[in-house]
Amino acid sequence: MKCVALKGKKRLEVANINRPKTKDGSVVIDVKKAGICGSDIHYWDIGLPEGLVMGHEFCGIVTDPGSRNDLKVGDRVTGLPISPCGKCPACLSGNPQYCPDTWTYAVGLSLTNPGGYAESTSVRPDLVIKVPSNITDSEVAMVEPTAVGLHAVNLADIKIGAKVLVIGAGIIGDICAMFAKMNGASYVAISETNEKRGKKAVTLKCADEYFDARDEKFMEKVKKECPFGYDVVFDCSGNSAAVSTALTCVKPNGVVVMVGVSMESITIPSIALVMHELKVYGAIGYTYDEFKECIDLMSSRKIDMLKFVDDIVGLDGVQNAFERLTSGEDNAIKILIDPSR
Repeated sequence: MKCVALKGKKRLEVANINRPKTKDGSVVIDVKKAGICGSDIHYWDIGLPEGLVMGHEFCGIVTDPGSRNDLKVGDRVTGLPISPCGKCPACLSGNPQYCPDTWTYAVGLSLTNPGGYAESTSVRPDLVIKVPSNITDSEVAMVEPTAVGLHAVNLADIKIGAKVLVIGAGIIGDICAMFAKMNGASYVAISETNEKRGKKAVTLKCADEYFDARDEKFMEKVKKECPFGYDVVFDCSGNSAAVSTALTCVKPNGVVVMVGVSMESITIPSIALVMHELKVYGAIGYTYDEFKECIDLMSSRKIDMLKFVDDIVGLDGVQNAFERLTSGEDNAIKILIDPSR
């Protein structure tokens, strides 16, 4: 079957791999839609591991239900792409995102489990979820990143009337901003180096105001609304400058949630963290309940995730899609893949 595989630094190619078969009861699905994630871009940037078939955000149709007696051929499903052991303290506490094995065999994140950048994929049976008929394939492919944003906002414990800054107006930043508003934030600002993306976050009503992170007077402008600091800051970029901005812009004893990931070491002004007694949380993944909640929010029309989808491409358009998403000049924040195109 056709897929898109990582072939080197910033290089993806259409290739052929064996179609998956059920193994240990896994559910085999034909992929209808898959999303391009920021973590996929990290792999693309470094070109490793070579041969990786990414795609951990997906919607598909069951072609082999494996050991799931409650599923049948033709059912529409998605799934948590992780691989938790189910036995460790993290798993038993309902937090599989902390499990040491969670990413070892993750779908689309490991060489052993090709993901949604292919015509077909397979998912561990206990992690497959049947989706309601009233949400589209594209919406279902957005469940995973939506759950990442929900988890980050849940960690922040936003209070009614809180003022929030989100650093980075990519898809996760926009989702964090959206949920911050839903949780009662009275003002949400967003900062971004890509002006088109920053302004788009305001247009989409995720944020109230956009600040250009390249502006020489950025710090002066971003603190005008909150001269003593923001109640909560989400860093959805992960680089040194972004984390430093987060620690500088949050109020004393405020909350910083680090959602962005850097593949390299970063430097931070630790004096701000210590002197202001900041609460800094790392955010990774989501719980099963948060993942399921995002499906319910879409089904009940409490959130509209289609507004974030900028384009849908076939497998031969994936390389160009990555280039668009990393150009710094395009306003696209989410591009989906349809392997049947």
